[in-house]
Amino acid sequence: MVKVGIVGGTGYTGVELLRLLVNHPDVELRVITSRSDAGTPVVEMFPNLRGHLDLCFSEPTLENLTQCDVVFYATPHGVAMADAGALLEKGVRIVDLGADFRIKDVPVWERWYGMTHTAPQLVAEAVYGLPEVNRTAIKNAQLIACPGCYPTSVQLGYMPLLEQGLVDNSRLIADTKSGVSGAGRKAAVSALLCETSESMKAYAVPGHRHLPEIHQGLVQMAKGEVGLTFVPHLTPMIRGIHATLYAILKTEVDLQALYEQRYQHEPFVDVMPAGSHPETRSVKGGNFCRIAIHRPQGGDTVVILSVIDNLVKGAAGQAVQNMNIMFGLEERAGLSVVALLP
Repeated sequence: MVKVGIVGGTGYTGVELLRLLVNHPDVELRVITSRSDAGTPVVEMFPNLRGHLDLCFSEPTLENLTQCDVVFYATPHGVAMADAGALLEKGVRIVDLGADFRIKDVPVWERWYGMTHTAPQLVAEAVYGLPEVNRTAIKNAQLIACPGCYPTSVQLGYMPLLEQGLVDNSRLIADTKSGVSGAGRKAAVSALLCETSESMKAYAVPGHRHLPEIHQGLVQMAKGEVGLTFVPHLTPMIRGIHATLYAILKTEVDLQALYEQRYQHEPFVDVMPAGSHPETRSVKGGNFCRIAIHRPQGGDTVVILSVIDNLVKGAAGQAVQNMNIMFGLEERAGLSVVALLP
């Protein structure tokens, strides 16, 4: 059994990790931390876990966390980088759901996240945890940088086109929408029901923190520079990412066959039948990315539709998928959850 700890167990990604891990056949949950709620039974905060979990929140001490084989950090930016070195020295593997180790260019990270990186020496050894790209490296990783939600949906959507050099890399557009849970569980006026219900808005158009992460991944796929316009939107739903991606084709290609072949062995990417329009509700609670490809009016513009649950394939589910690969477990273990409808 893999002994697991979770740092930051009181947020939305923390409870998603718990929901998935309590039924994981190869996991023993050892530690769930919260400084403010230490000593409180987890099920008092999250009653959906009643009957599945008998642990209290505890302090995130080195003594507690070194009981574990792997520790998930479901924490704000800056927390994991402060603790990672000490845990890695003790042989504990880390999956960071935050952004501390995602961007390889440390000055770029510091500019976008507005703080000094306190563990730049670990950035180079961190493996970017997008299994569809880095599965081999993930197997031997000690430190995983779990991708963000927007970056997951956008990169998986563009990947087959960029890998094959089929589009104009200088003219990529990602028009993306997120549910309100993407902002986290913290109290904020902008996330109140009266502020978000029956309304939709774009935000961070001049630049979003996920932009350099997406750009880094697309450059790797394209093996060269890309030009990306990335516009996120907030939508009045709890969960979900819908990415509408645009590119200009340079050559004739069977797009449906291209995507089906690229993802035929990927357990959590579903290339839908030609002409499909995937819905965010079709992935709610599941660790899936559903993709559909279109060429409106048969022109040279390709439109890729990519949907994920931001809290699962965009966070906790992808983190568990990484853990499964790291420990040589069945990749689907704990993740064979059917999405919720309606």
